[in-house]
Amino acid sequence: MIFIKQILHKAIPYWFPEKNCNLSGFKSLSYYFLIIILSNPVFSQFAINVSKVGTTSAPFLEIGVGSRAIGMGSAFVAVADDATALYWNVAGLSRLTQNEMIFIHSEWLADIKYDFVGGAFPLSGFGTIGISIIYLSTDEMKVRTVDEPEGTGERFSVGDIAMGIAFAKNLNDRFSIGFNAKYIQQKIWHMNATGFAIDIGTLFTTQFAGMKIGMSISNFGGKMQMFGKDTFVNYDLAPTQEGSNDRIPANLKTDKFPLPLLFRVGLAMDVFKSESNHLTIAMDAAHPNDNTEYMNFGMEYTINNWLFLRSGYKNIFMLDSEEGLTLGAGLNYKINRAVLMKIDYSYQDFGRLINAQRLSLALEF
Repeated sequence: MIFIKQILHKAIPYWFPEKNCNLSGFKSLSYYFLIIILSNPVFSQFAINVSKVGTTSAPFLEIGVGSRAIGMGSAFVAVADDATALYWNVAGLSRLTQNEMIFIHSEWLADIKYDFVGGAFPLSGFGTIGISIIYLSTDEMKVRTVDEPEGTGERFSVGDIAMGIAFAKNLNDRFSIGFNAKYIQQKIWHMNATGFAIDIGTLFTTQFAGMKIGMSISNFGGKMQMFGKDTFVNYDLAPTQEGSNDRIPANLKTDKFPLPLLFRVGLAMDVFKSESNHLTIAMDAAHPNDNTEYMNFGMEYTINNWLFLRSGYKNIFMLDSEEGLTLGAGLNYKINRAVLMKIDYSYQDFGRLINAQRLSLALEF
């Protein structure tokens, strides 16, 4: 970490010269913020330990959003320049210059349906506000028991939802910050759990070839606990005593589980850029609280600002990961002078789970 600190001693004055920074103390604040983040043991080594998979609630919050980002291997924290910044790095909303709505549908693994709707609305001189809804659902299934494995005649469904409202602002011409507050609910048959969380993001544009540095903390909040009538039971306080009541109503207490907290830091830059073509490469490093650390890499090649080709690789260094290669493509189509339609597709390899494909539609107006 001494090496990282020495680099930052030289890099911070270059990235944030006093003449371009109008915020009092911003240079020192940015410096110490980066020191704390990059000095964390998460980025000094990739420890081989217990992954903690399956130890958090609301795991649907970890499903990536947007065909463009997924096509780039989910290396999107420092890119984050469209409405999907609501998920990847909320600070990126501040870089939007026009209103944008995005609609995403995915036939997820095991016949699960995943939908996302998001909107970003820049307010001149104030900042950018955003709204988002994530909905995960399944078709109805039979209620099966040990005694009736073919079904009891009842049916149940599963549904998860997260609704968020965000705000992002450019503090100067190179530094942005954003926040996203979320209400979360999970439901299965007669049981449900609710919770609240917040996402925090920052985005820097450096003077080194326009390289961007993004950082985000997602799903920072309390624990979630299931409640509902399926935990109601009849209990006998004294089963060995004559005349005891074996029909005392009681309620089983379920355990509390934390949200899937995720910290990410990323870099992105244009390798080359001309009027007709440019190539963007990106890299993210992530530390989740329910898995091992990993890295994502991705790239996007743009042709005449209307055709986009993407590729990436996910979850490098993650233990027992089934994810890997990602591919994607996109097309921009001008409906009229005021409305631009963006259509994006992505393919994601899931190893033994075969693959997942996504289609996104966005309108910029």
